[in-house]
Amino acid sequence: MNAISNLLFWISTGLMVPVIVLLIILFIRSILLTGGFFGQYLSIRKTEKALRESMKGLTAGNVGELSGKLPAKSDAPVVTYIHEILNAQNSPAHIQRLLGSFEIAADKDLALCKMLTKLGPILGLMGTLIPMGPALVGLSSGDIASMAYNMQVAFATTVVGLFVSAVGFVTQQVKQRWYLQDMTHLEFLAGLLDEKRNIK
Repeated sequence: MNAISNLLFWISTGLMVPVIVLLIILFIRSILLTGGFFGQYLSIRKTEKALRESMKGLTAGNVGELSGKLPAKSDAPVVTYIHEILNAQNSPAHIQRLLGSFEIAADKDLALCKMLTKLGPILGLMGTLIPMGPALVGLSSGDIASMAYNMQVAFATTVVGLFVSAVGFVTQQVKQRWYLQDMTHLEFLAGLLDEKRNIK
C-alpha cells in the first residue's frame, strides 16, 4: 500500500512543473486573445452600423444593390461572406455551403475561448492541490518556510487559472453574440435570394 501511495505522490509531484508551464502558456495566450478581441471589437463597431443600415429596407427586388452599400474596406468576416453569397446567388447549394463554412469558421474562432474557459480552472485546481501535500508535510515537520513556499505556489496557480478562465468566458460570450448576429444577417440574405429565384 505504501508503494502505491508513494507512486501516486511521485506522479502528482512530477505533474507540478508541466502544470505551471501550461498555466504560463495559457496566461500568455489569454493576454494575446484580449488584444485580438479588442481589435475585432473595433472592426465590428465600424461595420455593424453600416451593415444594419444596408440590411434595413432590403427586399428580394433590390437585394442586388446590397453589394454597393457595404463598406469598401472591412476586415469583418461577415462582409466577405455577404459578397460571396451575392456572387453565388443563383446556386442555393453554394449558398448553403457558405453558411456552413461561416458556422465552422465561427466555431474555430471560439475554440480558443472555450479551451481557456475549461482548462484554466482545471490546471489552477491541479496547481493548488499538488503543493498542498508538501505543504502539509512541512507543517508536520515544523518546516514553516517550505510550507509557506508551497502555499504561495498553490495560491498563485489558482489566481492565474481563474484569470485565464475569466478571459476565455467573457470573450466567448461576446463573440457568440457577434457570430449569432452575423449569422442572422447571412440567413436573411439567403432567404431574400431564395425569394428572388422563386419570383423568376
